Amino acid sequence: MKTTSFNLSDFPLWTALVTPFDDQDNVDYAALTQLVRDQEAAHNGILLLGSTGEGLALTLEEQQQIVEFVCRLKPNVPLMVAVGGINLAAQKAWVEFCNTLPISAFLLGSPLYAKPGIIGQTQWFEALLGATPLPCMLYNVPGRSAVAIAPEVLKNLSHHKNLWALKEASGDISKFESFRKAAPHVAIYSGDDGLMPYFAQAGAAGLVSVAANAWPKQTAEFVRRSLAGTFPNLFTTWTDAVNSLFAVANPIPVKVLMHQQGKLATPHLRPPLTHLELQNTAALNAANDTILAWN
Repeated sequence: MKTTSFNLSDFPLWTALVTPFDDQDNVDYAALTQLVRDQEAAHNGILLLGSTGEGLALTLEEQQQIVEFVCRLKPNVPLMVAVGGINLAAQKAWVEFCNTLPISAFLLGSPLYAKPGIIGQTQWFEALLGATPLPCMLYNVPGRSAVAIAPEVLKNLSHHKNLWALKEASGDISKFESFRKAAPHVAIYSGDDGLMPYFAQAGAAGLVSVAANAWPKQTAEFVRRSLAGTFPNLFTTWTDAVNSLFAVANPIPVKVLMHQQGKLATPHLRPPLTHLELQNTAALNAANDTILAWN
């Protein structure tokens, strides 16, 4: 087991990193290197292979190669690796593989498609939490997994030493207080860029961000201001800008924008996603001009 020495509470912003591809549908490792360096320069934690990273569209070999490659870059920020799917044995094997690498944490998604109840979810997460000594963030995203994590699940798991945080991406800010009551010691991160100011007011620890792919330093500054309560002059600007990143399914818009920024050689995505879904990029361009004008 390789260990890292980062204090995760020092990183209120985690970027759910996109996976860059070339025109031949191969992972573009040169682009990936620069993306990692951009996040490192902004002092943002990095999440690999989440939904924004199209993790489930990658082969197991590609997933392994990406995590190994980024670890070899030795970024001076922590790495979190996503765990998602429906086959528990396969997910435990993935966790065990990643345990051998110098990562800092895991993001544990709800099992897809099956829609388990409170007992099934508790057993799923207990099995994954027990497969690693590393801190773990649970991921509540019913819009993708088709099942919401109930506060009772968090309460059932609250005794586990590896339960560090929850990424709350249900889109319902009212859920925050019920999760906090269920497990007061668990840090809660917004999983929605646009809701970060509301989550900050409610006591959130930070943000797991899509927008930080395109705007690493500006998103870090906005999170800092949100947590400090000094964001009002940027709030409307921020909300309008990040809404443009979700005009169609994530990560289509952010990849299109990053291609326009010159950060990606191509906006290529793995099927069934395609950049052709986004026909009009005027809102993206306007958002980019506005956010980059901050600095």
